[in-house]
Amino acid sequence: MSPTAARVLLAIALFGLLVPNGLLVYWLVVELDGVQAVLDNHLAVAFILDAFLAVGLLAYLFAIEPPGPVRWPWFVLLSLLGGLGFGIPFYLWLNRRRTEPRTETLV
Repeated sequence: MSPTAARVLLAIALFGLLVPNGLLVYWLVVELDGVQAVLDNHLAVAFILDAFLAVGLLAYLFAIEPPGPVRWPWFVLLSLLGGLGFGIPFYLWLNRRRTEPRTETLV
């Protein structure tokens, strides 16, 4: 992977961790009225189910055809910790960075 592509993946992962996940953490700390309020919001439940289905499908695809040496459970863990906006680009960065042949030059 080119250094530019690696930086782009890391930038997207950082954005995904800080912005959408930051809003979620803020909401959990400041505005959460309880789990029942979330369950009563049908739009929120739809997004939660959609995200879990997407994580499950991607985990299955990564288990069948891994993009590199880092296994699919790490993708699930990263997605649970920081959302799909963090989990996907960081997981791909981890796998692509480890599969590159290292070229070192002695000066």
